[in-house]
Amino acid sequence: KFRGAVTDVSSDQVKIPSSFELEQNFPNPFNAETEITYHLPVDSDVQLVIYNIIGQPVRRLAKGTSPAGTHRIVWDGKDERGEDVGSGYYIYQLRAGSFGKSRKMLLLK
Repeated sequence: KFRGAVTDVSSDQVKIPSSFELEQNFPNPFNAETEITYHLPVDSDVQLVIYNIIGQPVRRLAKGTSPAGTHRIVWDGKDERGEDVGSGYYIYQLRAGSFGKSRKMLLLK
């Protein structure tokens, strides 16, 4: 189950990925919103969190059990309170079971 005010979540369960993967967000750099795609080969307990450059959590985009497949989440550049965040680098991190990966993205306003 996913919690929070995520702009969009979709999954494609027709083709199950063979491995865990966190793709680079697109577009990057971005202005108003960006899409984050990740792949799960099995049903997994997932957390997808955005952090600022000093490691403070900014927004939790996903938390809970997610089915195997490809998932896309659109981040609207807002924090947990629904306020716009400032320009700069952000880190997004996916944890799914024992898998963990982080990537960097740039928000330009």
